[in-house]
Amino acid sequence: SRQWVALVVGHELAHQWFGNLVTMEWWTHLWLNEGFASWIEYLCVDHCFPEYDIWTQFVSADYTRAQELDALDNSHPIEVSVGHPSEVDEIFDAISYSKGASVIRMLHDYIGDEDFRKGMNLYLTKFLQKNAATEDLWESLEKASGKPIAAVMNTWTKQMGFPLIYVEAEQVKDDKVLKLVQKKFCASGPYAGEDFPMWMVPISICTSDDPTSAKMQVLMDKPELTLVLKDVKPDQWVKLNLGTVGFYRTQYSPDMLESLIPAIKDLSLPPVDRLGLQNDLFSLARAGIISTVEVLKVMEAFVNEPNYTVWSDLSCNLEILSTLLSHTDFYEEIQVFVKDVFSPIGERLGWDPKPGEGHLDALLRGLVLGKLGKAGHKATLEEARRRFKDHVEGKNILSADLRSPVYVTILKHGDSATLDTMLKLHKQADMQEEKNRIERVLGAIAQPELIQKVLTFALSEEVRPQDTVSVIGGVAGGSKQGRKAAWKFVRDNWEELYNRYQGGFLISRLIKLTVDGFANDKMAAEVKSHGFGDRASELWDCCQFITRLLMIPTSLALLITPHMVEMSSIPRCRSRFVPSVVPCNESKALPWDR
Repeated sequence: SRQWVALVVGHELAHQWFGNLVTMEWWTHLWLNEGFASWIEYLCVDHCFPEYDIWTQFVSADYTRAQELDALDNSHPIEVSVGHPSEVDEIFDAISYSKGASVIRMLHDYIGDEDFRKGMNLYLTKFLQKNAATEDLWESLEKASGKPIAAVMNTWTKQMGFPLIYVEAEQVKDDKVLKLVQKKFCASGPYAGEDFPMWMVPISICTSDDPTSAKMQVLMDKPELTLVLKDVKPDQWVKLNLGTVGFYRTQYSPDMLESLIPAIKDLSLPPVDRLGLQNDLFSLARAGIISTVEVLKVMEAFVNEPNYTVWSDLSCNLEILSTLLSHTDFYEEIQVFVKDVFSPIGERLGWDPKPGEGHLDALLRGLVLGKLGKAGHKATLEEARRRFKDHVEGKNILSADLRSPVYVTILKHGDSATLDTMLKLHKQADMQEEKNRIERVLGAIAQPELIQKVLTFALSEEVRPQDTVSVIGGVAGGSKQGRKAAWKFVRDNWEELYNRYQGGFLISRLIKLTVDGFANDKMAAEVKSHGFGDRASELWDCCQFITRLLMIPTSLALLITPHMVEMSSIPRCRSRFVPSVVPCNESKALPWDR
């Protein structure tokens, strides 16, 4: 909560300069307000709270969210021609905010901090209490840096999408020769358009000699590029996109990817680069460009991972995979895989904080225990039940950091009495924060009749109207049965829900949360046929999301299953995913540090 407050305060303070002191010329340049504020909020928090490792969290949150939306066929450029104020709501999305912030971060890295500050000073001084357009910003930064800023950045703000950079390496004596090819990245699969969009991409390359600094920086201003890295031995690895700053995805040749695995295991690759690497792999798999099994094999390299944000991103990607596999025969196997992957870090962390731990350690503990609990890890489930009992009886009140993982665990494997107890805790809670915490996890309950009880509760007077969406969304994200029940509930109560939110952002968020995870043709067809009455035009950003659902998950489910079957000849069922992950011993109690 403290971190979130710090980010919000930083964002709103940034508007004193980007929005108030200098105001956008027209809505086409909205990103000058929101993109900059979304970047500066992280800059401020990093300065005030360096222990938060906030830029790694930026990649996991804003950077990847922008790429997910911008990979759709119906995305839009950062700069959108707005003909009428009624069209403005359509561009208040992750493109203006998160992609805007991401390309500013890339631009700052390309120019360098000193010249960037000079350019921003020129811009803010020249347009003090005036209106400015994107071109005005480029002019100031170009004057300060001497670099072709407008030519470079127009490829990022005036056209939608972003590139996939394919790279392969050849050893030539003591040098490595890299061949880079850029093509548009599409969530629906390999790009097959008739046009050939191209970006001017700032490329930074590091090697195992120094993973934290660039051995080479170059501007890729054509579809293909050949580079020679001097004095890079055969046993040295090479990585593109140092710091995951460039707004592109990278696909490595098999040999290059294999060489990076030891750098993940021994943590010599920095956290933000480990995160970016695995996120690229999962995205390539979801687009059908590489095998899902190939990605899961790399997962074993993260067994020693200590970083919260890396684990959080891995967890989200595995959750997406679990959701898709819930429609196949492989769901139980992926839960076994999750337990095998998360058990080692669970054993290291335990349940109770240790001396010297910080903010991110607490977040990591909650994430890992919640993941193990939901997956049914025996020792975690038993300890969660014990601690929940003590909490309810007032013997030992759960700390705020442990409540969500304990609540979600006991609900996932609970019964009617468990749900009644949670609803009682909700009613008794004095703080809205605790009520919201409970509301978000109620959907973990598994039995169909209890799922209906939670959905009915969502529309009751016990839940604030603005929080109803979280309850229904929690049901939809809790299980395969929950997704079906939540979708039916929204359809059956559509008029009441729409009238309650009057076409605002909450109704769009409700639909997104409800239909996210649909991964078969029947459910996708139901979404398409519903049409949401005559209000589709008012739910533009939601329609974008639904388009992605109709386009991706169905094909992805078909892509995943054959790859999983390829692994079925391996004796241990968990080895159908990653042969060398050590199976966890569920009867072994984790170190609870009582």
